[in-house]
Amino acid sequence: MKWYSFSPLLLQKLIWVPTRFSLWFFGRLQISGLENLPNTRTTTDKKQNVIFVCNHASELDPFFVPASLPFFSRFSPMFYTTREKEFYNSSGWRQAFYGGMFFRAWGGYPAFVGFRDYEKSLLRHISLLEDGVNMCVFPEGHITPDGTIQPAKGGVSYLSIRTGVPIIPVAISGSYKISPGRFLTRKNKMKVIFGKPIYPDELKAVVGVGDFSSYKIMSDYVMQKIATLLSSFVKASSLK
Repeated sequence: MKWYSFSPLLLQKLIWVPTRFSLWFFGRLQISGLENLPNTRTTTDKKQNVIFVCNHASELDPFFVPASLPFFSRFSPMFYTTREKEFYNSSGWRQAFYGGMFFRAWGGYPAFVGFRDYEKSLLRHISLLEDGVNMCVFPEGHITPDGTIQPAKGGVSYLSIRTGVPIIPVAISGSYKISPGRFLTRKNKMKVIFGKPIYPDELKAVVGVGDFSSYKIMSDYVMQKIATLLSSFVKASSLK
């Protein structure tokens, strides 16, 4: 294990039990699709790492994915792409946690903005994935304002194609506009759904690797997969 993995591993394991229990009891959490996670080895005989790609409906979403995996999952610790620290300067008390030491200890590394060059913007994340870590990305870049899936940024598909690491689409349902009152009174029913892996070749077949905008089209394709997972869950729930 790399030295930089110890802090995220420790923090994510420390909160796993209270988070999992709280989500199960108060959020009535359901988890499905864990069988879709790859259990194959790479050409270097390492276990295949993945990029978890999720919709973003709540600031609690980054905690849901690790809490939905088994305690001894080989996909932990999980690392994250975050916004630069300056982005959170107007977020009130949250700026004490967002983008700073807590984010880094949790496994969050900021993407550099303004380059219009994914290689420069995601240099650290490319290195992490090539080291074999697992990553969690919210390609919408912000929490949805109305509960619907928003257009995606192209960085996540670039990461997949650049490093050869497959994407796991993850649909998070029930976290939109969650409040302490609704949570504690068990009015939200939460669901985390892991979809089938999307490998780089599948992404390339969507539009082909070309200019900057082609990666955005590929990322929107991943978000469509997540939307399908969400609609399937809603449909299944309505039939019960």
